Amino acid sequence: MKPKQHSNSPVPQPSRQITVGIITISDRASAGDYEDLGGPAVRDAAQKAGWQVLSEAIVPDHAERIQQAIRSFSQQGCGLILTTGGTGVGPRDVTPEAIRAIMRVELPGFGEVMRAESMKITANSILSRSLAAVVDLSLVIALPGKPSGAVECLGFVQGAIPHGVALAQGTPTSC
Repeated sequence: MKPKQHSNSPVPQPSRQITVGIITISDRASAGDYEDLGGPAVRDAAQKAGWQVLSEAIVPDHAERIQQAIRSFSQQGCGLILTTGGTGVGPRDVTPEAIRAIMRVELPGFGEVMRAESMKITANSILSRSLAAVVDLSLVIALPGKPSGAVECLGFVQGAIPHGVALAQGTPTSC
């Protein structure tokens, strides 16, 4: 019997294309009263990361509509679903509650890092309720609605996303 060889270097994992769904959550943008700037900014950032954007939607600040869009994108095969908007403290900001109602597990480190790093840019980031969770077979990340904030927050957590998507999809990993 041949002994197992151990190495200090990680075993290379096959590269998997990350497929993305982007949901803008805004009453005004969904009604056509306001141009969606967050969704296109997040799409550009996702494409720059080398990810494939499969689906995009604009929905109102309504929990059921948010949940339907997330579940639909997950069923379409989006391993990563990025939402922008609805993470503040306004009466219509319901994105975190909508996600928590359908999640399997929350990943608090994502929100913690997004807020901590954003505090270096603006003191108002402490008011953000951004989060990440696993819903069905997708990693869902709720980003701020402001385009620059959404892109910055995505950048702060980008390094953990491939592993998070693999775990959400039940792919065996090396850790």
